Amino acid sequence: MTALAACTPDTRLASPTAAPSPSGPQTPTPTVATTTAVPAPAASQPAPSKAPPSSAPPSGVLSRQFSLNDPASQWVIVNKHRPLAPLQFVPADLVQPRVQLAVSGEASLLNSTTAGAAEKLFAAAASAGVTITLASGYRSFQTQTATYNGYVSTRGQDSADTASARPGFSEHQTGWAFDIGDGGGACSFQPCFAEQPAAVWAKANAYKYGFVVRYPWMLNEITGYYYEPWHLRFIGLEAATDMANRGIGTLEEYFGLEAAPGYL
Repeated sequence: MTALAACTPDTRLASPTAAPSPSGPQTPTPTVATTTAVPAPAASQPAPSKAPPSSAPPSGVLSRQFSLNDPASQWVIVNKHRPLAPLQFVPADLVQPRVQLAVSGEASLLNSTTAGAAEKLFAAAASAGVTITLASGYRSFQTQTATYNGYVSTRGQDSADTASARPGFSEHQTGWAFDIGDGGGACSFQPCFAEQPAAVWAKANAYKYGFVVRYPWMLNEITGYYYEPWHLRFIGLEAATDMANRGIGTLEEYFGLEAAPGYL
C-alpha cells in the first residue's frame, strides 16, 4: 500500500530507512534551508477508516469566528481539495520562535501567533521533563515547487502525488503548522515517533496551547494523509479545546467540510 504523509524530509536529518512524504523531501537551495523527512506508515497499519466526516461546525460557545479561506486566518483549511489562495501566499509576519531548533533558515520560522503559542507549548513540555524540538516550520511555495517537480521528473505525476504535496497545498506554507522532534532524533518522521515522549505529551496536551495533531490515526480518508504524530497545527485555544472536549479528530469534521482523500 502506498502511504500518504503531509510533511517533508530533510534527507540530512531523516532516518535512512524513511520513505518519502507527500509533502516531499526538501530540495536544498542556496537561500532556504530544507526540512523534514516523512516516511510511509508501517506495512502492518490497519486498513483506513471509511467513515465520512460529520457535519460538526464549531460550537456556538466560541467567542470569535475566523475565515476558513484566508491563509492569514488561524482557521484556514488547506487540504487536497482546498489550495491556498493565492497559491504563492507568504505570511507577512514570519519569525523564529524562541524554542529548541533542529533546523535553520526558512524551516525555523513560523507566523508570529503560532510562534508565541509554540513557545508556551515547548516551555510546558520542558517543565514536564519532555524535550520537544522544532523539526520543520515554514516552507515556501518555491521550495515546495522544486521538491514536487523533482518527484514528477523522476517518477511521473501520479506517483509524485503519493510522495509530495503539490505547491500551494501544504499547511507548512501558511506558517500555522510545524513538525516536532524529540531532541535526540529518535524515530524522526517515522510511525514509531508516536511512542516517543514528545509525541505522547503533545497528543495529550497540545490543545491547551491552541494546537491539534492535524493528521490523526486512521482518519486518512478524511484528511488525505496517514497519521503524523509530529505535525501540529495552531487553530487557537478555544477551538482546539472545543475539538478535544467534543472528541472531534479532524478540522474537516469540525468545520463541516467534505473529506479530501485525494486531489480533485
